[in-house]
Amino acid sequence: MRNISSGNLALLQGRQLVARDFLWIVARSFDGSPYPYGFWSGVGDISAPVTNPDTGLPNTRNFEGSGTLIQIGDVPQVANITVQNVTISMSQIDAGVANIVRGHDLKQARIEIYRGLFNPDTRQLVDPAFLRWIGFVDKVTIKTPKENDAGSVEIECASHTQEMTRGNPDRRANDSQRLRSATDNFFEDVTTVGETEFFWGQKAGKVETVASPSLKTKVILSGK
Repeated sequence: MRNISSGNLALLQGRQLVARDFLWIVARSFDGSPYPYGFWSGVGDISAPVTNPDTGLPNTRNFEGSGTLIQIGDVPQVANITVQNVTISMSQIDAGVANIVRGHDLKQARIEIYRGLFNPDTRQLVDPAFLRWIGFVDKVTIKTPKENDAGSVEIECASHTQEMTRGNPDRRANDSQRLRSATDNFFEDVTTVGETEFFWGQKAGKVETVASPSLKTKVILSGK
């Protein structure tokens, strides 16, 4: 269950709030440096406070609007660790969107989706926009339209729980074991032990592994 502030709750019960979505992307420049950028579903550019998911404190960020963020798909609200997916549709002709998807590296870029609640009388956020979803870019599809057709940019994202599905390929390597402890030599011979030759009497060479013969049990039944 999400906790909302008393100010939001009061206006929400009176049906006096206007909801807007905020999208925060942390892309990478081609030199490897992070490039954060924000979009929102309202009109014009805005500086808005959001609740930082890492600190839980308000953090003011700049967001570009005016049709840049077209639609955010359904955000799954589940209480488990399964990987959830969200699709984001953006404008194909906006310069800011083109700069992000074409001029920067979006592979596994961090994605944060916020929901901001505005008071329609003051046109201001009642409280900092709250986090709805956090994850990473999984796939970017850019549709360049032909004449009289519509183009689009679709960003498919996977939730951060996908990190729990990743394996560690070097966990049985001697080098990685030494990083844990410089004196730990448990895997020192792991790459050569399969080629080691043993001598047994007059026979030399690798030890052959053979399947053990099946045991047959003979049961004698006695009777009258």
